[in-house]
Amino acid sequence: MQRISTCLWFDDQALDAARFYVSVFPNSRILDVKYYLEGAPKPAGSVLTVSFVLDGVELLALNGSPDFRFSPAVSLVASCETQAEVDTLWEKLCAGGQPGACGWLTDRFGVSWQVVPRPMLELINASDGDRAQRAFDALMKMTKVDLAAMKRAYDGR
Repeated sequence: MQRISTCLWFDDQALDAARFYVSVFPNSRILDVKYYLEGAPKPAGSVLTVSFVLDGVELLALNGSPDFRFSPAVSLVASCETQAEVDTLWEKLCAGGQPGACGWLTDRFGVSWQVVPRPMLELINASDGDRAQRAFDALMKMTKVDLAAMKRAYDGR
């Protein structure tokens, strides 16, 4: 068990969200579902929490209330190795949600994600400042990250 994990606060979509997320990421599964008891702020027997694992990372989804909403101030980062992986995750996570800038999106549950290809970080952190700046400038114009376009910018093409 992880010592520190993330809790995602929903109104009543915790189980739906957890099921969706485990369908998107490999090596993922729902671990446990807990239910409200009598006298709770939600009906007895309704879902309270869902413990789940996304590709080895344990998270908790809580059905609390509509009092709190997600914001891009906190996001989940999905690191990718290839453009194909970026494309697949982007399509699945963005379905019913909203694309943002520079690889960010908000899924249909309101959770913010960053879909980040690791090779992108090499381009924008390169020791050649001019090349890194061109790649960064290209990134700033994107919604979903396009590694080939960033590489062309990096190379000055």
